[in-house]
Amino acid sequence: MSFYGWGPAAGRAVRLPAAPENLRSREAFQDSRFGMFIHWGIYSMLGDGEWAMTNKNIDCREYAKLAGGFYPSKFDAKAWVQAAKDAGMKYICITSRHHDGFSMFGTRYSDYNIVEATPYGRDVVRELAKECRKQGIRLHFYYSLLDWTREDYYPLGTTGQGTGRTAHGDWNDYLGFMNNQLTELLTGYGPVGAVWFDGWWDKADADWQLDKIYATIHRLQPGCLVGNNHHREPFPGEDFQAFEQDLPGQNTAGHSAGQTISALPLETCATMNGTWGYSITDRNYKSVAALIHLLVNAAGRNANLLLNVGPQPDGEIPQASLERLREVGRWMKTYGETVYGTRAGEIAPGAWGVSTRKGDRLFVHVLRRDGDTLSLPLTGGVVRSAVRFADRAEVPFSVATDSVSLDLSGIPADEIDSVIELSVRR
Repeated sequence: MSFYGWGPAAGRAVRLPAAPENLRSREAFQDSRFGMFIHWGIYSMLGDGEWAMTNKNIDCREYAKLAGGFYPSKFDAKAWVQAAKDAGMKYICITSRHHDGFSMFGTRYSDYNIVEATPYGRDVVRELAKECRKQGIRLHFYYSLLDWTREDYYPLGTTGQGTGRTAHGDWNDYLGFMNNQLTELLTGYGPVGAVWFDGWWDKADADWQLDKIYATIHRLQPGCLVGNNHHREPFPGEDFQAFEQDLPGQNTAGHSAGQTISALPLETCATMNGTWGYSITDRNYKSVAALIHLLVNAAGRNANLLLNVGPQPDGEIPQASLERLREVGRWMKTYGETVYGTRAGEIAPGAWGVSTRKGDRLFVHVLRRDGDTLSLPLTGGVVRSAVRFADRAEVPFSVATDSVSLDLSGIPADEIDSVIELSVRR
């Protein structure tokens, strides 16, 4: 059965059939459920997040001097990939080029890149791609559509207006530059799991020619997925729907107002503290329990979690992030089966928690207790058994016409996630 993406284009809906390789990639993407986001660039040297250039109105010519001092002597692709694997993550998405315009790979189309503009002189994206292939991790590329440096990104968007650009270049030159870079990434770095776009919202009325960009990606690598963090319903040619700092259906961060949930695979991206790029002052890290709850809540809403780390200027992932990743990984070693390869269960999310399903196995993730009895709506199946997932101990239950009640009195109330497996015959 073919899967189609829908969205607005030239004022009308367009139906775009997906290639078989693409459909298989979508399925594998959903099965993976957990990935690592990496925001890293010369902005890390300022220790003030990835938006420092525009937030502080730094002249682009002065900002570019940061590259001359960028030497991440402790960068270790093997350590990064191993940290992701130890956390139970199945893919990595790295910023190949962020809004500051600096390319973290050796591009032929600009000398403003890590190989030519820094004393380090190494293509960290290539090294990461090689290590991901070696360790069996899918690699995704974040790619910024907007640019605070280039003069052909004109007219200027809503951000980056104070970065010192006075010349007015040709917008078509900018589009050509992006297509050339994307072609490099898709032809020179092995299999790419997805391209994750950001920045469309900076010039929402511009002629981005996304149809051509997406067609190029799908032509070069039919199995490569396309996502766009534009905070709208998916556009034609996109293969998954992104939600920033929120779970699908929520809008606590203010990015998802009016954004409906599509039938495409879903992904929530979130920071571990308060910033995407490295911040020297931000120590407001989420607890291990909060991160596990975020992952489980995403899976219970049929979404992946793309959890961010912001490496330091020296190339190391902050210790506070690594500590939390290790703890999440320990939890996943026990409970990963209730997350990987699942889809949202038929019991809708509530204040108590969420459900996930795999075949006839319905996993009830109790994240918040309010007494020793949990009654949940359940229709269309016969509950044959209920056990604690971790130790297979029986959980007393009773059923009514349209519900099941679980006796939680034998389960410690302080568990991060009390996972109960129901065997439900359809």
